[in-house]
Amino acid sequence: MGSALSWDKDRSILLQLGNSEDLWERRIAIIATWYFIRKEDLDWTFNIAYLLINDKHDLIHKAVGWMLREAGKRNERALIEFLEKNVLKMPRTMLTLCN
Repeated sequence: MGSALSWDKDRSILLQLGNSEDLWERRIAIIATWYFIRKEDLDWTFNIAYLLINDKHDLIHKAVGWMLREAGKRNERALIEFLEKNVLKMPRTMLTLCN
């Protein structure tokens, strides 16, 4: 139970993972935001998605697209706003998966 409380208090670990050189740590950063998506807290999903928007690896593109799609199921307007600001920067795979 204590780990859930620390997730709510300190999310900076997501930034550390998102900035990692390790592919799997970057992927964990975005997938971990699913916890917040389920709680209707989408800010960190969009923050980490933006952080990873220029990532070169296809597995990151897929994970970001997936989490953006999940966030859009909770708040379609927020997803549309994110896409309007970032669509030209997003890799095709990422963009395709968030629909």
